[in-house]
Amino acid sequence: MTTLADLPLIASGKVREMYDLADLDVAESPPLLMVASDRISTYDAVHPTPIPDKGKVLTGLSVFWFAKTAQIVANHMISATDGVPEEALGRALVVRRLRMLPVECVVRGYITGSGWKDYQASGSVSRIPLPAGLRESEQLPEPIFTPSTKADVGHDEAIDFDRAAELVGERALMERVRDVSLELYSFAAEHARERGVILADTKFEFGLDDHGELVLGDEVLTPDSSRYWPADGFEVGRGQPSFDKQFVRDWAASSGWDKKPPAPAIPEDVVAGTRARYVEAYELIAGEPFDAWLARTGSA
Repeated sequence: MTTLADLPLIASGKVREMYDLADLDVAESPPLLMVASDRISTYDAVHPTPIPDKGKVLTGLSVFWFAKTAQIVANHMISATDGVPEEALGRALVVRRLRMLPVECVVRGYITGSGWKDYQASGSVSRIPLPAGLRESEQLPEPIFTPSTKADVGHDEAIDFDRAAELVGERALMERVRDVSLELYSFAAEHARERGVILADTKFEFGLDDHGELVLGDEVLTPDSSRYWPADGFEVGRGQPSFDKQFVRDWAASSGWDKKPPAPAIPEDVVAGTRARYVEAYELIAGEPFDAWLARTGSA
């Protein structure tokens, strides 16, 4: 059976690796293998301590959401099992190769994070004016689309819609991307709320396939690409606990680390607490035990 070591590595990021599957017999462009690791980063630095099963949670949730949202827009997923090397089962997807658009597609339903800082300074987010008097974590009158650049290193830069359209090179395409992003967010937020989870904001990535059709790519609606809050205990006027790496971020901020590479090792209790948050996010949103995903992919 093919192993990861047999495959050409195309790209490696803070969390994911992309491999070429050029030997697969397909009619269109050769697919890719997208592998989610257990690595975790804060302040743009990867910690040497992995979070067990984090990659499988990200992959399992992406598969769940790709299936749930396929009626809204096509996605790049081909299979979570066929063509996946044994050592990557549960944390890898065979996906279509796309021409990715050079923007991150951020949708915000609540005022928090960098959007809250922007609002405090200017009363707007990505040049979208918002009502006066909003409090931290408050739900917006309606979701807003706030795109950003894709930075190879460092932080992405928030941009307005006009700049995003310039980067994509076709305003009508960018309008389609905006509309689909808002529809995806609204659909997912409603589902999450029914499961006791608030989807505060999220980001999507899109590309074009061989036929020029818009396709949802990368991961989708995971705790790494989204800000999920427990609905129980939600309170406007303060920051909220979240189902993501905030637990690690909070520890890192209080550890005395200067936030410059190399990142420090993460204590065992923080690792365990972070893993528990990721798994809980999967189980609440997918509505099944995490072990069910592991069993379906033979990765228990």
